[in-house]
Amino acid sequence: MTHNKTHVYFVPGMAAGPEIFRNISLPEEPYALHILQWLIPEKKETMLSYAKRMAALVTEEDSVLIGVSFGGVVVQEMSTFLKLKKLIIISSVKTRAELPRRLKFARRTFFYKLVPTSLVLSAEDLTKFAVGPRSEKRLRLYQEYLHVRDKQYLDWAIQNMVCWNRKMPVDGVVHIHGDKDIVFPIKHIKNSTIVAGGTHVMIILKGKEISEKILEIIRE
Repeated sequence: MTHNKTHVYFVPGMAAGPEIFRNISLPEEPYALHILQWLIPEKKETMLSYAKRMAALVTEEDSVLIGVSFGGVVVQEMSTFLKLKKLIIISSVKTRAELPRRLKFARRTFFYKLVPTSLVLSAEDLTKFAVGPRSEKRLRLYQEYLHVRDKQYLDWAIQNMVCWNRKMPVDGVVHIHGDKDIVFPIKHIKNSTIVAGGTHVMIILKGKEISEKILEIIRE
């Protein structure tokens, strides 16, 4: 029965679709999995307003909310509007202090505004921007998961990732992070559950291990 289940909601990474969670597996009992898809932001919409709209898609109380990469940023803001059992972020950051230098530089110089998102719509270019430089093999692997090519969404997402202003972590947030993540290097990350050999796309490449860690966190 649904009231006996633990509902687990997932938010993917920037521009990614639900397929990035295909290797995540939780027992059918007592878990019910829901994968949220990105909404197209309204013009000049604030992060808080957007997070409130995304939070409305979480219809069960005391749920588990999980976000990957930029999705991890968004779920932390969504938690303001929700009563959650657990809040988990994967391959993400908890505060602006954990952002790498290149993103801090982009913020200071407004360089992110120069990204030609109207042109960065090919799978290859979008993959390189979303997950950083990787081997050609891994670029091809991740390309199939990036589906959100809407210019308004991309402009909004890039700006809100670079300019995210959270100074203190959300109370109770649990962070899973790979020690080989080059998008958000582990040297900037504090208080996380470390996945050995985990890259920024470990949600795809290490699905079994990530699934086990999610279960451990939920059951704590």
